[in-house]
Amino acid sequence: MTTTYDPKITALLCIDFYNDFLSQGGKLWPWVKDMAKEVNLLDNLRTIVRTAREAGIKIYHVPHHRWEPGDYVNWKYPSPYQLGAGERQAFAKGTWGGTFHDDFQVQEGDIVVTEHWASSGFPNTDLEHQLKRYGKEKIICVGLLANTCIEATARIGMELGFHVTLVRDATAARSPEAYHAALNIDGPTYAHEILTTAELLKAIKASSVAAAA
Repeated sequence: MTTTYDPKITALLCIDFYNDFLSQGGKLWPWVKDMAKEVNLLDNLRTIVRTAREAGIKIYHVPHHRWEPGDYVNWKYPSPYQLGAGERQAFAKGTWGGTFHDDFQVQEGDIVVTEHWASSGFPNTDLEHQLKRYGKEKIICVGLLANTCIEATARIGMELGFHVTLVRDATAARSPEAYHAALNIDGPTYAHEILTTAELLKAIKASSVAAAA
């Protein structure tokens, strides 16, 4: 691993850090809880976010659309996932499930991107603009799900010219097969780095020291 993460040009994308995904009692927590526990997801996310903040890496919250009554009703071609989200009222606006997990609340200086309606955090949002306005060239993508919003955001990020890092144990999926496909089959076709949390932390700390020298 030779990549460096200069805080001036690096952003941490925290994708869909909602209670519905990350908290006991969340509507979608049952989808990922087994794998989340297996990879130590929550502790790894906490450590990554804390280390990024300490290093001066800007935090970007990249949230999925929060469901409201009437969503998708008049859409001509809603996807199966969008229809499912509507039925479950996933991340419903104004509810606990549609609120960021307590450990990942927005802090001063963070960027909250406009909500994405499908999987990628880029189309129909201001993510690209918010990255470029701060001179960010490298994006580290963490959160959920590995084979949907993480993959779609990271893949389009690469297409737009960003350097992309995935973190194996800072994401999860509904099944081992989906996780394997996202990180071991699809990921290597577009991601510049696919690291573990330990590898990422080592690189961030080394880069921070070098940048300050």
